[in-house]
Amino acid sequence: MLRTLTALLFALCLAAGPAGAQFFHFGQPPQQPYQQYQPYPPKPQAPPQPKPVLPPQGQPQSTPPVPPQVAAAPYDHDLARLAEILGALHFLRGICGSNEGQKWRTEAQALIDAEAPAGDRHDQMVASFNRGYRGFQQSYRSCTPAAGVVIQRYLEEGAHIAREITARYAN
Repeated sequence: MLRTLTALLFALCLAAGPAGAQFFHFGQPPQQPYQQYQPYPPKPQAPPQPKPVLPPQGQPQSTPPVPPQVAAAPYDHDLARLAEILGALHFLRGICGSNEGQKWRTEAQALIDAEAPAGDRHDQMVASFNRGYRGFQQSYRSCTPAAGVVIQRYLEEGAHIAREITARYAN
């Protein structure tokens, strides 16, 4: 039994020998210690800009004042969706032979003129109308049963949006 314990102890010492050598690095050059963290040098700052000087009261300004931007209305998202629906209806009703001509485009134009005659809001609403038109123009070449379903759903959704906007925000 003593021999077995001695053999087992000797085997454990031999097995642990290589692992201990990994920590003491006998015969190897010492490792360099980690370098201290050094922050990046500060970015060069731009030279200070001279403060603008206002002209005296009696002299006119050299540049005209910038007109203020019109603030976005809380219902702009709904109006953009309505313009997109009108664009889709303009295309789909045209290929499905409804003989309505420019009805949906005219409706969209009246909506855009009433809400945003110029500026960023105008451009966003026109882009929404065009997105609705072009989205279906890329997919449909002729009237299909699916196009009829889309027309019906868009008529319902457009009417719902118009009722919601009127109920919430009308004076």
